Amino acid sequence: MKNEKTYELVLTALFTAIIIIMAFTPLGYIPLVIINATIIHIPVILGALFLGPKKGAFLGFVFGLTSFINNTFKAATASAFVFSPVLAYNVVGVSGIFKSLYICFVPRILVGVVPYFVYVLIRRALGSEQKAGKLIVDIAAALILFVSVRAFLIRMFPEALSAVVCTVIGAAAGIALLAALSIGGGRKSAASLSLAYAGLAGAFTNTLLVMSGIFILYKDAYAQAVGVAGEAVLDVIMGVVTFNGIVEAVVAAIIVAGVGFALTRVKPVYSLAQKAQPL
Repeated sequence: MKNEKTYELVLTALFTAIIIIMAFTPLGYIPLVIINATIIHIPVILGALFLGPKKGAFLGFVFGLTSFINNTFKAATASAFVFSPVLAYNVVGVSGIFKSLYICFVPRILVGVVPYFVYVLIRRALGSEQKAGKLIVDIAAALILFVSVRAFLIRMFPEALSAVVCTVIGAAAGIALLAALSIGGGRKSAASLSLAYAGLAGAFTNTLLVMSGIFILYKDAYAQAVGVAGEAVLDVIMGVVTFNGIVEAVVAAIIVAGVGFALTRVKPVYSLAQKAQPL
């Protein structure tokens, strides 16, 4: 028991150090020719899976704190105030303190909570003796890929590809994934797919909550900061969600599945029921 607590303490410190290093160096981003995909949330997701939602929430808080520091002292973009209560106070007054505290910390803390429960849900569905559970999970994965590919292509190639072509390509990708998942099986594929879902959930939790928070709390101020009309803010936000959000979610799914499966060889995924069998 003492060794287990020491191990978890060391792992928590390791993930914390990785988050800090990623946040303050270019290592937190993967260049993908046209954009940089953020991967700082990945240690938070892995921490949630292998240390539990409480420590995952702590790692999410560290992630939010690094974002607060970066945007307060570097302010590399005109919209940095949405992540900095200090800058937000100068932009919109006292209310900005609380708005930016929410956007900076709440989504990041939930990145350390949501993936764990998504993993548990998917793992149990795939571990069920009933084939219906696996079929539902497989179909959901195919639908997510279909929607993501279609949205990505429409956003990337609005003139070169029609909506119908984007839909066909997205459908083909979804069907191919569904076929691959139907053919595959066993504990290894179930574990990898569960980890991939956790990665997707963590990345989308961050993107969707941050961007929706900006739209709800800072619509006019954000529009002025990025130089667009107020009615165009939704288009800008949807562009971020369907472009950066999808790329980052796919990257997170791949890395979390690969690194997470490797870590399961050393330590099982955390279980809320400490005496229960590892997940």
